[in-house]
Amino acid sequence: MRRSVTTGPARGFTLLELLVVMVIIGLLAGFVAPRYFAQIGKSQAKAARAQITALEQALEQFRIDTGRFPTNEEGLDALMTPPPGLTEWAGPYLKKAAPSDPWGRPFVYSNPGAHGEIDLSSYGKDGRAGGTGDNADITNW
Repeated sequence: MRRSVTTGPARGFTLLELLVVMVIIGLLAGFVAPRYFAQIGKSQAKAARAQITALEQALEQFRIDTGRFPTNEEGLDALMTPPPGLTEWAGPYLKKAAPSDPWGRPFVYSNPGAHGEIDLSSYGKDGRAGGTGDNADITNW
């Protein structure tokens, strides 16, 4: 004789249970997301500082070889391509073209600088001079 196994009625999640789970996920995302995105901003600022330091070192090597820093017209491109008439150039001084800042904009180079012999800066996340937090300028002075 065969016995039939009966299973009870199909059981699923109720709408209330699903809503409770969605609210819990939303609350967790509300607490975690701001902290996560704040860390991304700090990482971008650290990357910009590291890039400025590397560019300063390349510019210093250019100065040692040529006796001067690149002019404003030559800019950071002079680290990769010899300026016309500059026979002492011994570059390239970077492995690849001068990088953009972490927000995709070129670094601002000034010779002579307002704060030193040369000024290098990134205007931060907002791309404008000044600012605080993620929008603060990152500079070599």
